[in-house]
Amino acid sequence: MYSDLQLTDDRPVYIQVKDYMKRLILKGGLQADQKLPSTRELSTLMRVSRSTVLLAYAELEEEGLIYAVKGKGNYVSAAVDTPESASGWTLDWNNHVSDYAIQAEQYDLMKHGSGAERGEISFTSIAPDEKLFDLHNVKRAFLDRMSLEGEVLLNYGYAQGYRPLMKYLRQYMENKGVDLSGKDILITNGFTEGFDLVLGALRKKSGRALCENPTHHTAIKNLKLHNFHLTGVEMESDGLHLGQLEQELMKHSYDLAYLVPSYHNPTGIVTSPAKRAEIIRLMNQYHVPMIEDGFNEELRYSGSHVSPLIASIGKGNGLVYLGSFSKVLFPGLRVGWVIADAALIDYLESMKRARSIHTSTLDQSLLYQYLSNGNFDKYLKRARAEYKRKYELVVRCLRQHLPMCRISGEGGLHLFVQFPAAFRTRDLLAACKLKGVTFTPGDTFYLEPGQGLNTMRLGFSRVNDDNIRKGIRIIGETARTMQ
Repeated sequence: MYSDLQLTDDRPVYIQVKDYMKRLILKGGLQADQKLPSTRELSTLMRVSRSTVLLAYAELEEEGLIYAVKGKGNYVSAAVDTPESASGWTLDWNNHVSDYAIQAEQYDLMKHGSGAERGEISFTSIAPDEKLFDLHNVKRAFLDRMSLEGEVLLNYGYAQGYRPLMKYLRQYMENKGVDLSGKDILITNGFTEGFDLVLGALRKKSGRALCENPTHHTAIKNLKLHNFHLTGVEMESDGLHLGQLEQELMKHSYDLAYLVPSYHNPTGIVTSPAKRAEIIRLMNQYHVPMIEDGFNEELRYSGSHVSPLIASIGKGNGLVYLGSFSKVLFPGLRVGWVIADAALIDYLESMKRARSIHTSTLDQSLLYQYLSNGNFDKYLKRARAEYKRKYELVVRCLRQHLPMCRISGEGGLHLFVQFPAAFRTRDLLAACKLKGVTFTPGDTFYLEPGQGLNTMRLGFSRVNDDNIRKGIRIIGETARTMQ
């Protein structure tokens, strides 16, 4: 006892001594009213300074775990409650979790997907490249904001969001052509919380939801967890197949349509202006609320600017917009937003307050200060140039090593690759993993088993140039041996 203390470099030594003694007391290793070693004796046993032990004992006494008797030493407090062991009581938690928890685990790609091992060339991630992060200006923004209202930022905030950031984002959306008349904003913990809140707020009448097929796996997962029956509409090179969309709307009623019109995940397709107008017309005609995922809108590499769908509805209120900077700026700051009719935002605000109280005010204020300092446009210009360069490199490599494949993607951090119909990319993945290369098989993003078996998504944002060339060469060589 005492001599087995293992010290680490990341915490003050007196805190480690205090925690060690606290564990002994609470686990019954030291009994009530038992005398503790003197400060000199304990410092020798633990090989620490006597002043360290004095500080540790003072902390323990402050917490009521020990008491001092003048001239006699320190003793374990009799008031410490150490319940009797109930080690024989065990539960099989598999029998106590809900269907929601079981489904969430089953849909968890981080556990069951094609994760990368250390040292592999991984094309699975579509997160931004942290090497591009503007750390100097992030630190400056943090210090600027803390100097202005540090005490406020460390207290509770508002469920709807941090007011300066809300104002900034309203202007940001108006600059995209959005008419905010009758609409309001809610700040969320990224896209996923916003989507979950909206799905939880909508009344299920038919229990059906429309979406593109393929589509964002996180959206599929959350729609299924909310017990929606999904109907997928095929994608063409310029967006949804309008004929199929209208047929589905004529056959069934739908509670919502989830759409990613710009730099679609996983295909990278940008829905054409003509199709956007027709989609809005059809949804309006059949009274289907739309949820627009503003995924990767800032990462356009070619062609003219495309406004979000919500910019095309004017004062209309049938569309809910979910925004985030996660694929451009810093996903570690879990900040997203919902733009919707003010009446719906009022409900969403109450739901958020019930679930998470509010999004981190510190995160929101840091993002606001970074944006208001004028850093975003400069960072975006640099990031867009780097990602465009990588995008063009990936396209060249794919055309060289996979000439038989169809490539889609006009922007963003990934490309979608379609092999001939009989080819199986999961077999290709298994073979490539043996050679140190991994990617995301495309069937992950389709609604039904057996769909998209000949497709894959290649995320390139965090892969360096040499590994892009090497990885795609290995994929191409391996694919040719399987044809």
